[in-house]
Amino acid sequence: MAFLRSSSRLLKRSLVAGSAVAAGTFLVSTTDILTPVHAATAKDLPPLTVPAPHAPPPTRESMIKRLQSEEFDIVIIGGGATGAGAALDAATRGLKVALVERDDFACGTSSRSTKLVHGGVRYLEKAFWNLDYGQYKLVKEALAERSNFIKIAPHLSFALPIMIPVYTWWQIPYFYVGTKMYDLVAGSQNLAPSYFMFRKTTLETFPQLKHDNLKGALVYYDGSHNDSRMNTALALTAIEKGAVVVNHMEVTELTKDSNGRVNGIVAKDTDLGHSETVTVKAKGVVNATGPFSDAIRKLDAPMTSDIVAPSSGVHVVLPNFYCPKNMGLIDPQTSDGRVIFLLPWQGNVLAGTTDAPTTVSKDPIPTEEEIGWILNELKNYMSADLPVRREDVLAAWCGIRPLVRDPRAKNTESLVRNHLITVSDSGLLTVAGGKWTTYREMAEDTINECIQVFDLKPTSPCQTKHVPLVGAAGYRPLLYMQLAQHYGLETEIAQHLASNYGDRAFDVLALCSETGHRWPAKGVRLANYYPFVDGEVRYAVRNELARTVEDVVSRRMRLAFLNSKAALESLPVVIDIMAEELKWSEERKQEEWDSSVKYLFSMGLPSDKVWTRAEIEAGDLKVLG
Repeated sequence: MAFLRSSSRLLKRSLVAGSAVAAGTFLVSTTDILTPVHAATAKDLPPLTVPAPHAPPPTRESMIKRLQSEEFDIVIIGGGATGAGAALDAATRGLKVALVERDDFACGTSSRSTKLVHGGVRYLEKAFWNLDYGQYKLVKEALAERSNFIKIAPHLSFALPIMIPVYTWWQIPYFYVGTKMYDLVAGSQNLAPSYFMFRKTTLETFPQLKHDNLKGALVYYDGSHNDSRMNTALALTAIEKGAVVVNHMEVTELTKDSNGRVNGIVAKDTDLGHSETVTVKAKGVVNATGPFSDAIRKLDAPMTSDIVAPSSGVHVVLPNFYCPKNMGLIDPQTSDGRVIFLLPWQGNVLAGTTDAPTTVSKDPIPTEEEIGWILNELKNYMSADLPVRREDVLAAWCGIRPLVRDPRAKNTESLVRNHLITVSDSGLLTVAGGKWTTYREMAEDTINECIQVFDLKPTSPCQTKHVPLVGAAGYRPLLYMQLAQHYGLETEIAQHLASNYGDRAFDVLALCSETGHRWPAKGVRLANYYPFVDGEVRYAVRNELARTVEDVVSRRMRLAFLNSKAALESLPVVIDIMAEELKWSEERKQEEWDSSVKYLFSMGLPSDKVWTRAEIEAGDLKVLG
């Protein structure tokens, strides 16, 4: 005991002496103790090879000039997943291809998905019970495409375990056989084996679950991805391979030759401040406009019957405490037979989706009834300690799924389960339907059909199973650690940049402002609690063809999809940076504010209030709520 008392006195004297030295010579803050040393003073870090800056894509003006002056093998209308994927496929086969998009890449369906890259475990169930070989074949093809997807864009997609909670004993063998069949169908391309967890492990893994009567859970693997960034990567990769790609260019007319065959388009520049019209000549025209396919088909033949049966799918975004950061959940038996997912995504939690007939519109607004249905279904699985509240919804949005009817089918009411390619009498080729997972296969089928119908001469077969997308070539799982070490970044920001830009994160960081602090040295956040930084705005304009604030906060960065009020909070800074980059007038800046706020209404921002820039810049928390 005497030894312990002596040691205690010695320790106290040492601490006092150390404090006196600190007070007399220099001050050490808690921040200095708890944060890493800035890269400039760290001498023992492993060497980091910073790649040379990647060349930005050609300017919009130069690509519009090419649209006007050259003749193409194919011109594609629509810059969603299928259109951008088809442009990449055609370009890598040596074909001369152009793509025009009325708004922005992934501005509709392709940015409003459930973010899954999957074969469809519920479709396999239907195939089994209905002895439907067609459904089985679709699942098998989708699982093969899932593997290709993750291979060519490892920074934007990843394997995600998804839990099926079990509350009755008889469900265990049923779901166990189902998930093992899913593994079996995937074969060598399976992401990881499914497995069963007993009750204790289930609750340790997913403590948010309702405890009563829980028996355990089956866990299987599917893919998750960042859909609109994937879409942008497709467009940019197509440009790198030689395609001409222009967004904010609306097709107003299809041109035809003396025999009545479609041989081009007339398009209007919809970028604010521009009103030019361009005529683009091509051997063939592809209509890849998703829910808007019938509008383009009617430009060709006004009396043609509709093939799109639009269905709305609403999603809500919740705080990250609603589920673990590395485990999703599927409810395979909702009150009306639909399926609900609860998935970690970009630091928050995504829940959805609904499925109901709808009409086609640009920015559909989810109804309170649809939001309430999702929340009520979640209550069936959430612990009593975690009440599911409407006020927890950070964002809510609606996507339109373009289910299609085959016009050649005898029963025109039957919906095509996968994608449909059809060619009109005048040669307009339309591709519609499908899902994100199979975009590459849809694109390949589309270009195969183009080669036949338009008598094209490619120089090589389809290459897209092996073409890494922009950002993938230099990506590696621990890239974020090196970014954090060498650039003085917060870990969250480093992870965000690595997983959203891959090896292009170095280019983004070159455009980021210094914080003015020793640590973090770079990465000025655009909104509280989210890792989006100022350099991303400049990069989106210079390197990713962004033209509007909506393009940036919604689809280059996903802030609008994650938190509509945080997106509103970021608008003043984003507008000012874009104004500097694009030389906007004060009038244009106000137009961008007005249009961006209107857009955020479709993302869950309350529309019963007038949101002013002055209030947001003042940081009035009462205004944001």
